[in-house]
Amino acid sequence: MRYRVRHTTEYRYSAQVINGHTVAHLRPRATPTQTVLESEVTTIPAADHADEYLDVFGNPVSYRAVEQVHDQLVVVASSEVDVVPAVELLWSPPWEEVRSIIATDGSPDGLLARMCSVESTFVTPSADLARFASWSFLPGRPFHEAVVDLSHRIFAEFAFDPGFSDVSTPLADVLTFRRGVCQDFAHLAIGTMRSLGLPARYVSGYVENAPLPGEPKMVGADASHAWCAVYVPGWGWLDVDPTNDQVPPRFHVTVGWGRDYADVAPVRGVVFGSPASQELSVAVEVTRLGD
Repeated sequence: MRYRVRHTTEYRYSAQVINGHTVAHLRPRATPTQTVLESEVTTIPAADHADEYLDVFGNPVSYRAVEQVHDQLVVVASSEVDVVPAVELLWSPPWEEVRSIIATDGSPDGLLARMCSVESTFVTPSADLARFASWSFLPGRPFHEAVVDLSHRIFAEFAFDPGFSDVSTPLADVLTFRRGVCQDFAHLAIGTMRSLGLPARYVSGYVENAPLPGEPKMVGADASHAWCAVYVPGWGWLDVDPTNDQVPPRFHVTVGWGRDYADVAPVRGVVFGSPASQELSVAVEVTRLGD
C-alpha cells in the first residue's frame, strides 16, 4: 500500500519571539516492510538554518532554526511511503527463554532489546505491572501468543479517553483507572513486559485515516499514533498495536522507535523572547494512494 502523510503542527504565541529552534521526528524511516519514497519538513516562516541527521536509534531527525521575529510557527512534514504486509509469525520460544536468549545476543537487535528491557523516562517496571502481565504470560506459553493475548486484554479492558491523560500521567494511574490514549497503551504494554524482564520498544507513527469500506476507522487516526514492538529472538521485531488490537498492525506508517515517547517525540523545541503563552494545534492526514 502506498500512503501520503501530511503532518501540520502550528504554534501561536501571545507575544513576538526573537528566534526558535525545533527538533522533529516527523520523517518516516525505512524498515523491512516500509520504503520511503519522499519526505521533507518545511516551516513558516522559512528556516534560517536546517539540518537532517539520524539519532542513536537510526531515526531521521529534522532540525530547524527560525532566527527572525515571529508570533507564529508552522511545521509541515510531507511524506510518501510504500508499506507491505508484515510476515506472519507462527512460532516463538516460550517467553521465559526470551530473557536468557537476549542476555547473550550480541547482534544490533539484541543490544537494542537489552536497552528496551529496563526502566526508561516514561516506563518504570513494577510489581503491579508484572501482576497484570502474568494473566497473559502463563508458564511455558510461546512468547508471541502471550503478546497477542496481552494486546487483546488492553484493548478490551481499557477505555480510549483523550481527556484522561497527558505525557506526564504515571502508568500506575493508567492501570488503576483503566483508561488513556494510544501513547498510554503502548507504554502500558511495554511496562508490563519489562516488568517480566522482556524487551519491548516504543513505536511512533501514523495510522490510515479512512480504511477500506466495511473496516472500522482505526483509533488514533487524525493524529500521531503510537504502538510498541517486541523482540522475538531468531525472528526480529513484532509490532503490536494494543489500541486497535492488531498484531501485527495494519494500515500503519512507522516514523521511528526508541525506549519510550521521550526518544521520538514528534516535535519539541525552544523559543527566545518576552514571556508569552502559546496555543498548539496539530492536524494529520494519511491518504492511501493505491495498493
